[in-house]
Amino acid sequence: MNEYDDIINLPHHVSKVHPQMSMMNRAAQFAPFAALTGHSAAIEETARLTDEQQELAEEDSDALNQKMAYLRETINEHPTITITYFEPDKKKAGGKYKSTEGQLKNIDDYNQSIVLKSGEVIFLQSILDIQLHF
Repeated sequence: MNEYDDIINLPHHVSKVHPQMSMMNRAAQFAPFAALTGHSAAIEETARLTDEQQELAEEDSDALNQKMAYLRETINEHPTITITYFEPDKKKAGGKYKSTEGQLKNIDDYNQSIVLKSGEVIFLQSILDIQLHF
């Protein structure tokens, strides 16, 4: 025999004096927690996934260096290339990989970057791959 056997099967009490609260009003009881401005945005930001930058394997690094050498030789022809690179996240650790296509304008050795004719600048250390379009 349990402590509550005598009341467990009794019907739910409904007040004769107080009307039953609507679901909307019952939910409104918890509205003060919504006063934490920015709380939901902070939760969303924390939940947003980022990738870690991959370190290139030696063979991939060698292949990328060969492509860079080719680009240096053909820079005056402004070849069309697709670059896959890592873009660091401005708000948290990590980032995401992006690809962009364009014509090569310059290889800036001082800033260690590739400049496309569109004006886009991509830093060499963030490049994962370069595809050459012939």
